Amino acid sequence: MQIKDKVIIITGASQGIGLATAKILSQAGAKVVLAARSADKLQKLQAELSGSLAVPSDLRKLKDIKNLAAKTIEKFGRVDILINNAGQGIYGNLENINVDDFRQVMELNIFAVVEMMQAVIPLMRKQGGGMIVNVSSGLSRMFIPGLSAYASTKHALNALTFTARAELAEDKIIVSAILPKMTATDFGANSVGQRPDFTKRPGGMPSVDQPEDVAAKIVELINSEAQEIVL
Repeated sequence: MQIKDKVIIITGASQGIGLATAKILSQAGAKVVLAARSADKLQKLQAELSGSLAVPSDLRKLKDIKNLAAKTIEKFGRVDILINNAGQGIYGNLENINVDDFRQVMELNIFAVVEMMQAVIPLMRKQGGGMIVNVSSGLSRMFIPGLSAYASTKHALNALTFTARAELAEDKIIVSAILPKMTATDFGANSVGQRPDFTKRPGGMPSVDQPEDVAAKIVELINSEAQEIVL
């Protein structure tokens, strides 16, 4: 799918992968809609990116998801691409994981994604098609102690993504996933629980992607319409 002039919603746009993706897509000529809880950061970014729209949103609240879709339609009249990037990490061995914390992470990493997709699918179907990109993680295909809960949310996201791709193919709605490795962002600082010491794991510290590298791969994924890209 071409990017120029497309209306693209990006969740988690205030930092990290979302921020880098918003910038690269705006530079490519897209009309980007910026969603995150940090209203001040979004307003600053909106001022930097020509033609963009900031919609402060807490994606754990369905009313905010509906408002995000409505504000996008009000401003641009359509939604061409949704990038579900917002998410939260959680650390801890399965034996000791706090289940209430786990539920809150699932709320953002899975249920908010489902509700975002449900908000835009009817709009995309009506306009004749669209694309949804879900930001998963390479950890969904790895088994690293201390990351079972987080990895399970991304494993579930993969299943949702690839099943939805089959379900929506006749509507010309493309559903894809990108699976980055660990990324150099503040994601870890915003995670729940104590971060494991990855330097002590067999094989040492996993390699780390830069947000800009992941954003470039998201552009590649949109252009190719592939099912997935694994970094």
